[in-house]
Amino acid sequence: MRPPVKVLWLGRQKYKPVWDLQKELHNALIDRKLEKGVTPESPPLMHFILVEHEPVVTLGKHGHLSNIVVPVNILKRKGIEFYHIDRGGDVTYHGPGQIVGYPILDLSYFKEDIGWYMRSLEEMIIRTLAEYGIKGERLKGYTGVWLDINDPRKVRKICAMGVRVSRWVTLHGFALNVNTNLHHFGYIIPCGLADKGITSMERELGRRIPLEEVLERIIKNFGTIFDVDLISVERIDNFKMKNHVETI
Repeated sequence: MRPPVKVLWLGRQKYKPVWDLQKELHNALIDRKLEKGVTPESPPLMHFILVEHEPVVTLGKHGHLSNIVVPVNILKRKGIEFYHIDRGGDVTYHGPGQIVGYPILDLSYFKEDIGWYMRSLEEMIIRTLAEYGIKGERLKGYTGVWLDINDPRKVRKICAMGVRVSRWVTLHGFALNVNTNLHHFGYIIPCGLADKGITSMERELGRRIPLEEVLERIIKNFGTIFDVDLISVERIDNFKMKNHVETI
């Protein structure tokens, strides 16, 4: 039986309430697993959260504060929040015009292999970009999706990734630059890589792209690559964390 996955599109949200929602859904999957074990004949409901964040800089658990090139209080003055969080990877930026995805999946129903999971997320983005004529690729030794990987002078990242896996249940995910304000990446050394650039779909194509159009293509490719039963795609415009988990 294919795992059922509910897609939640939260619109534009601050970082912390969505992080809290991730943790609630993540913990619920782990609790269910501890209680019932792995039940292939009746897999639990999983979630794929999609969101456009208000400006925020996040630092992974093994990241270096030195990769934030301005003091955190200056970031806050510019309206950019900061959080030190529990994902892998270093420092990254989220903001308007960027699609951020958080799959909350139990990999015991897919493949218990973090490398496989990361490559699958990358493939989802590579296929989405291809639909716009953008050639996304993997860069050996790095996560995420990149352009012009064979030219050290031009290589640039279009989609960052960082995850955490506990008892094979996933947390965090990816950030695809669609119409993102790339100037905000100047406040950090993205992913700690000073010698590599950052780009967006808008910059590559020379035009703004409807965010929800890209969203629909990501969801389609997610369903295909992970071979899940997408039971619904729900837009939640007035998202509030309190008592919300029970309703989804």
